[in-house]
Amino acid sequence: METENIKVEAIRADLWPQLAEVFGEPGDASGCWCQWFKLTGTQNRELPRDAKAARLRESIAGDPAPGVIAWINDEPVGWAAVEPFSAYPSLGRSPITKRLADDPLDPWAVTCFVVRHDFRRRGVAAALLRGAVDHATAQGAVVVEGYPVDTAVRPSLSSAERYHGTVSLFESAGFHEVRRPSATRAVMRFEPAA
Repeated sequence: METENIKVEAIRADLWPQLAEVFGEPGDASGCWCQWFKLTGTQNRELPRDAKAARLRESIAGDPAPGVIAWINDEPVGWAAVEPFSAYPSLGRSPITKRLADDPLDPWAVTCFVVRHDFRRRGVAAALLRGAVDHATAQGAVVVEGYPVDTAVRPSLSSAERYHGTVSLFESAGFHEVRRPSATRAVMRFEPAA
């Protein structure tokens, strides 16, 4: 998938050095390594960064890939995590994302975006979201969900607080809001086959 000069592809084991470059910048991503929704709160606090990085490295060797990586020219610039809901144990425990009776049981979930500082405001997150949806549908997903923040309600959200993506980003990719568990958070859904 390519938009202008942004290329997005499913992550592979041989791309680990480039993914490590995306996560290696100072900030929240370098401490999380996309393990926030895969671990309990205690595990997240106690597991060292290098162990979290090792968990992500191990997961990218699996099938299906747990996310997509973005490039501008040959430079790795961003990441989006996307896997079935069941791959993220913490999602089921969260009041924002827990399943309701009429929800699809195991949609694919876009949980996290990381865009390197120097490449922000260039369309990378939008390209990552389109790439995440393409990856999920290629794996057979019939529903893709996101849990973004609403910057129209709270414009002061920091970039660290926007790692879920924004409501406007998901809307622009064709997602629709299915509920609003809090004033600033939405559950949004895309059904590729529809």
